[in-house]
Amino acid sequence: MSHGGGGKAVVAALVANLSIAVLKFLAYLLTMSSSLLAESIHSLADSGNQLLLLVGAKKAARQASPEHPFGYGRERYVYAFLVSIILFSVGGVFALYEGYSKWQHPHALDPKWAWVPLAVLIGAIILEGRSFTVAIKESNLTRGSKGWVAFIRTAKAPELPVILLEDSAALLGLVFALFGVSMTLVTGNGHWDAAGTILIGLLLVAVAVILAVETKSLLLGESATEEDVRAIETALVGPGVSRIIHLKTLHLGPDELLVAAKIAVEQSETGAQIAQAIDAAEKRVRAAVPIAKVIYLEPDIYSTKETASN
Repeated sequence: MSHGGGGKAVVAALVANLSIAVLKFLAYLLTMSSSLLAESIHSLADSGNQLLLLVGAKKAARQASPEHPFGYGRERYVYAFLVSIILFSVGGVFALYEGYSKWQHPHALDPKWAWVPLAVLIGAIILEGRSFTVAIKESNLTRGSKGWVAFIRTAKAPELPVILLEDSAALLGLVFALFGVSMTLVTGNGHWDAAGTILIGLLLVAVAVILAVETKSLLLGESATEEDVRAIETALVGPGVSRIIHLKTLHLGPDELLVAAKIAVEQSETGAQIAQAIDAAEKRVRAAVPIAKVIYLEPDIYSTKETASN
């Protein structure tokens, strides 16, 4: 996984979620709290999601083949989209079903085990907080001056946005569970536990929809960032290249960019001179934007008519 892919954040989240899932499920067996069951499934789903992200990163690293000449970089987007489906179905829908069921048939929690869910949930908040801190540190390496919403919406590597959203949902879900369990223990009314479970389900469905929408955009194919486009435009113009007639970019994966441009050359230049100008332009682009791995440049004679037609 690339440096910008958030490998440390994924592994940290996986370790935290596996540990938390076991603790939550043990607490559920002792208390039969629907909030704890929903949170157990939530953590289990998150663990599966992190495994999918790691598998996607490994598969994306495969070399290009005749069948896939541009490589397998988009595998990371495919697996990130699968994460959103799992989070929606396994996490969100299950929690909503469990919450509805317990709302119809509420039951109080056994007071003698009151400390168990509270201790587990507080411990889980601490563990999730550490995982979230790792994700924030990893994100700050590539986020730059962007706000968090802009970073999630524009990031080309899907792992960090996925982990950030998952960890945020996990922390908020734990707060909902802690609220539902605490109120049930205080009042003896199981409807509070069911309400906490329903809130967890709604939260997971919302996060899953956001992930699906953002990952769908990556799957369809996104252009380079505005900063990279400007850097490419600046790099293309130079000796032998008077201007860019038109330019298109496409992410073949988070760390691989396709650049296709029609460039203006002088009518008096020979074929050898044009070839040299194209080679030099490609070198300038790769120096300015290292992820520009695939570059196609078409030389042409500039005219206003040509520009209008493109």
